[in-house]
Amino acid sequence: MISFESDYTTGAHPAILKRLMETNMEPAPGYGSDAYTQRAIAGIREACQCPQAQVYLAVGGTQTNQLVISTMLKSYEGVVAAETGHVSAHEAGAIEYSGHKVLTVPGHMGKMEAGELKALLEGFYADGNHEHMVYPGMVYISFSTEYGSLYSKSELEELHGICADYRIPLYIDGARLSYGLTSSQADVTMADIARLSDVFYIGGTKVGALCGEAIVFTKENMPEHFLTMAKQRGALLAKGRLLGIQFDTLFTDDLYLENGRHANRQKDKLVDILKRAGLTFYYESPTNQQFVILENERLKEIEKEVAVSFWETYDEDHTVVRFATSWSTADEDLEILEQILMK
Repeated sequence: MISFESDYTTGAHPAILKRLMETNMEPAPGYGSDAYTQRAIAGIREACQCPQAQVYLAVGGTQTNQLVISTMLKSYEGVVAAETGHVSAHEAGAIEYSGHKVLTVPGHMGKMEAGELKALLEGFYADGNHEHMVYPGMVYISFSTEYGSLYSKSELEELHGICADYRIPLYIDGARLSYGLTSSQADVTMADIARLSDVFYIGGTKVGALCGEAIVFTKENMPEHFLTMAKQRGALLAKGRLLGIQFDTLFTDDLYLENGRHANRQKDKLVDILKRAGLTFYYESPTNQQFVILENERLKEIEKEVAVSFWETYDEDHTVVRFATSWSTADEDLEILEQILMK
């Protein structure tokens, strides 16, 4: 059985495991005050070209999204996201559980259009009853998106400009940031992401870490007593070194971006295999996630040997599935997949 189900189905990059083993018996202070975490933060600031960045390491994506959104919003505010955004579609109501509504605009293969965001904001304040409504207090987007699509620099600048006009933060979910930044179609850098957002996170879980996401507040805008509020939400890890060591490793010798480059090189090979196998693309993305339409009977046969991810029902006879490459996708996996699909 081989897996193209997602980009976090394997464990951790060997370099991370090696560092964890090498440092395992060293005593270190807790809650992120250890030297490894501080070195990781310095490396992230350098990579972002944002020396004033305030960085906090959390365990997972849903925890990170709830933590950022719930601490930055006022009690009467909600977050604006595309209908397909992770906080709207696939986080089990985690944001709503924190008391904040997710306000949606249409998703265009995962992306939010600036014009539709502006229309939502204009419409809200034009409504004479808006003081009785949930205020749009933040904008959430993903890079790369849940469909593997990318925002261009000009699109990010437009979204950031709208948020600045309305004095609300732009939050970028970077669960797959490395895969987006290293795409051949990307025209933005880590520094651009930092410049064009008010807060974003650098995903580790999907890019070679055992777990971990690095939240980056780019405008010296970390909420007051953030660590205390993180602890209230169960998001303060006592053995913070476990996250610090991983991010210190990822931001040493360009490993974080190299993991993304590897996945995208393997993606190119995957796309070629899918095309030669005669499969129909639902969406051919510029990053590591690829979406194809399969007849249900063929899908059943493929799933006997290959793990893929259900995406959505296409019609009564067809299903959209996702194939994903990752930092750990080997040439041997692709060769086996080719043999299976060519049967």
